[in-house]
Amino acid sequence: MITKHERLHALENQIHRLNRHIETLNQRSNRLSWVRLTIFLAGLFLSIIVFFMGGWLWSLAIAAITLIVFSIAVYYHRQIERSITRHKIWRQIKSTHVARMQLDWANIPSISTASPVANHPFETDLDITGNHSLHQLITTAVSFEGKQRVREWLLHTSPDIQTIRKRQALLQELTPLSRFRDKLTLKSLLASTNVAEHLEGKRLLNWLNLPKQQETYQQSRLTIIVATVLSVLTIALVLLNSFALIGPQYWIIAVLLSIGWFSAKRKERGDLFEDSYFLHDAFAQLSTIFEYLETYPYGNNQALKKLCEPFFINLSSRPSVLLKRLSRIASAATLSKNQFLWLIVNALVPWDVYVAMRLNRYKSQVAAVLPGWLDAWFELEALNSLAAFSYLNPEYVLPEVCEEQDNSCLFHARDLGHPLIVDEKKVVNDFAMNELGEVIIVTGSNMSGKSTFLRTLGINLCLAYAGGPVNASSLQASLFKIFTCIKVSDSVTDGYSYFYAEVKRLKALLDELKRGDDLPLFFLIDEIFKGTNNRERLIGSRAYIQALVGQNCLGVISTHDLELVHLADVLPEINNYHFKEDVIDGQMVFDYILRPGPCPTTNALKIMQMEGLPVEAPVSGSLSSHTDR
Repeated sequence: MITKHERLHALENQIHRLNRHIETLNQRSNRLSWVRLTIFLAGLFLSIIVFFMGGWLWSLAIAAITLIVFSIAVYYHRQIERSITRHKIWRQIKSTHVARMQLDWANIPSISTASPVANHPFETDLDITGNHSLHQLITTAVSFEGKQRVREWLLHTSPDIQTIRKRQALLQELTPLSRFRDKLTLKSLLASTNVAEHLEGKRLLNWLNLPKQQETYQQSRLTIIVATVLSVLTIALVLLNSFALIGPQYWIIAVLLSIGWFSAKRKERGDLFEDSYFLHDAFAQLSTIFEYLETYPYGNNQALKKLCEPFFINLSSRPSVLLKRLSRIASAATLSKNQFLWLIVNALVPWDVYVAMRLNRYKSQVAAVLPGWLDAWFELEALNSLAAFSYLNPEYVLPEVCEEQDNSCLFHARDLGHPLIVDEKKVVNDFAMNELGEVIIVTGSNMSGKSTFLRTLGINLCLAYAGGPVNASSLQASLFKIFTCIKVSDSVTDGYSYFYAEVKRLKALLDELKRGDDLPLFFLIDEIFKGTNNRERLIGSRAYIQALVGQNCLGVISTHDLELVHLADVLPEINNYHFKEDVIDGQMVFDYILRPGPCPTTNALKIMQMEGLPVEAPVSGSLSSHTDR
């Protein structure tokens, strides 16, 4: 299997080749700029010389030849400029991949999303959204709706086994298809007027839904019947007049009637030119993406092919077919720009009425298929985000998520790490929980890794339930509802102290547990009741932990209170783990390795001494059973 370092090296080589190619294209573009200027000046000079020497006819011929050659140069220059744009976007995509692999947040695109959901069970605590978050790290979607879909997957509170397995099957097909994923991103960026926000899809859907399509179509049929009768009558009367069978007053009356009917129905037709070109241009932008998905050779990737079926399953309403039809109707609508010819044509034939009817029919067709296309595209963008995350981290694995709460598959992880920590500083741990009702108490010194370990458990479960890969060599987990109490903060607005905010959060955890849902609760509590004094914290912590033990849940609680480890002596469902530190050459050294049993050391006084603060030697026994902060 390819390593992350090898993949990073391959991406850096691609960026280097792209830089050289862009430099070559820029040189060609500069040369063509000079060629265009030379052609223009030379043609102008020759035209003037020939005008005085050979007359205006030869001068006009030279000018025409100059214009043709200049147009050819402009065409090739535009082709090169488009190629430069595509190569720069391609380089941007590859560079962003490198930034994601190296956690270079300055070069990972930020994501504008809504504020965190109030009282969400884990969004803020696990850094799921916001700056330097999991959402920002993995989201490669261009459309706003695609980004939102990734966010919703990560924040979903009731995981579903069928949904997870469906996404995992798609990820297994999508992960190796790096070129497919990157080309879709390229086309999305090219089609987007603003790469950070909405594409034309939502605006187009809103516009399509404004009229009542069927009523408009019926009105157009009635209108075209009357207009057709008047046109046939007008032409017949003109022919009869040309053979001197009747006078001209008859066909003049018929023309006036046609113009009158045509004018009376103008509001019904609307602004055909504006409507047809808006529909054509907006659809053409999206069609760049849709036609790519329509024509891509899916081969044996059956799950991906099934997802993209809306783009090619119906031959008569494929994106490419509809775009050609819209192009024709947009061209027909340009007649309105020549008012004189437009009036004559519509007096003789129901041109605008026919164009309006066809436009409404195509609007109905687009309105019928566009929601399905957009939904498939948004889903694919979200899946591509997870697949790219897997591709850029080849050591990550798809977890085994179990439907039943079997003790053999409750929670077992090997080499579990935090995806938001750079590889050079990351330490991985093995961890397992074997039965419902189990509570793990993690003790350890300040900065030893307790909080990070709790977040590591939670963030990997979020990834697993979203259907994505996890930062582990293997992970088996049952379905749980996740609830955390890690980043509790006071509220000046609501008048909450830190301690009261923590109490409310822990009460919400108990309330969630009492709901009696089918899914058990997986809870993570960091520094339980740290907002109050030692004595009351210890009493409250004991009572709270005893209330959790043996319930339809399992979880991990970190604490500085070493006396809490003695709960394991009387409650078999409680197990102790710890992180430790060493002092080497006067420096605190942490290995961040999780070990069984209670923590044998504390370090608060050591840290104070190392920083030069006055530290009074404790009275013998006075601190033996209390926290060391």
